[in-house]
Amino acid sequence: MMESHLAAPGVLRQGNPHRTEGSGLPRAGIGCVGLDGSGGEVSAESTSRRGSRTRPTAGSRETWLIEVAQTASRDAGGVPVELLGNYLPLLADAATTGRRPKRAELEAVRLLGRRAAEQGISAGRCVQLYLSAARRLWQELPVVVRSRDREAVRAAATAVLQVIDEAVATLADGYAVARRELVRREEVARRELVDDLLRGDSDLGGLVERAEPFGLDLARLHQVALAAPSQRLPDTESAITFLEAVIFDRLGDRDVLVATKDGLLVVVAPADTVGPSGAGLETRDDLGRLVHRELSRLPRGSPWRVAAGRSHPGLYGIARSYEEAREALTLAVRLNTDAWVVTAHDLLIYRVLLRDQPAIVDLVQAVLSPLTGARGGAEPLLQTLQTYFETGGIATEAAKRLHVAVRTVTYRLDRIKQLSGYDPANPMHRFTLQAAVLGAKVLNWPAQQLPSSN
Repeated sequence: MMESHLAAPGVLRQGNPHRTEGSGLPRAGIGCVGLDGSGGEVSAESTSRRGSRTRPTAGSRETWLIEVAQTASRDAGGVPVELLGNYLPLLADAATTGRRPKRAELEAVRLLGRRAAEQGISAGRCVQLYLSAARRLWQELPVVVRSRDREAVRAAATAVLQVIDEAVATLADGYAVARRELVRREEVARRELVDDLLRGDSDLGGLVERAEPFGLDLARLHQVALAAPSQRLPDTESAITFLEAVIFDRLGDRDVLVATKDGLLVVVAPADTVGPSGAGLETRDDLGRLVHRELSRLPRGSPWRVAAGRSHPGLYGIARSYEEAREALTLAVRLNTDAWVVTAHDLLIYRVLLRDQPAIVDLVQAVLSPLTGARGGAEPLLQTLQTYFETGGIATEAAKRLHVAVRTVTYRLDRIKQLSGYDPANPMHRFTLQAAVLGAKVLNWPAQQLPSSN
């Protein structure tokens, strides 16, 4: 169909009658014939792009294509003209001969798409460059704008649109493939950086250099938060991208790193930042609450449990904050706490107790094990004692929380005094009892047997 249009009398064809049929244009793209206003043929070699009857030189034809490319570049916001490659001659060939791009020519366009992605140019601007170049070249083609043969113009337009369609699709495909590769490489680099940062024993100079592309200033005060989903996430990249955007918007600081480690989302954020609205991380649990609130909006993973370490300066401060957050997350699960956001600061006493486990085992065994002799076991007495301490030693408030009578609470406190020898109402005994209760909670006693103190 295309060949019949191009071979018909009075349509766009090669100006040199000695050239073989179907041969392409020279790279300048103007060696062809059109129609003048009276229906006669006008050689493109004797017609400039403005329609004057001056014979252009090879240099002027090259200048024409350069002008088209530069104008398209300006239309696209300054995208480099080098990304057009051989695209303009392909369009000119399509308009004058109907030739479709060869596979090698399309592969060259695909490489240009990859190059654009590697240079950080947006896909929209690349497509705008190609569409603008096509529009301006079509407007400047003398064989088209001066032809009055509708079939010839229609055939040329169809051929040009076919080239545009194939070239833009190939450009976008090359761009998308390169972007996916870049994302994968960035994710690997991000994961390796996070592993080294949280381990805290890597080369300082190397870490500073590797952290720079991610905007991390390792000399600042940082805080680490860990988020554990209730179910495995099929796509952690969306959660990472979402969290980075939210935290940056809140803090107004690029010094934020979000990654995954051991199935957890890891957030490294500056603790000395004041956001654009004057609100930064105002309290020690602000980062944890921010992360939990935003992650709860995701369709999967809820409910999330978030633990935040304390803020510390320097490279080793990041590793220290991570260890605190990890221990807090482990303790929150171990203590079966109802809070979905915990901080290392709030759980410091439990960390102290766990650092000397044999001592805390001895304390629980010496102070609380006699409660197992009570009717119903130690669990009701231990629960009463814990609630009594949580309410500040007020029996009536403890009774409300336990949903029992006040007399029941006072009876149990008396039994604790009789069995253990420690009086909950005595300030001298209260600290020992409270430390033993906390230790029992950490060791999950009496539900589990106490480990050996050895």
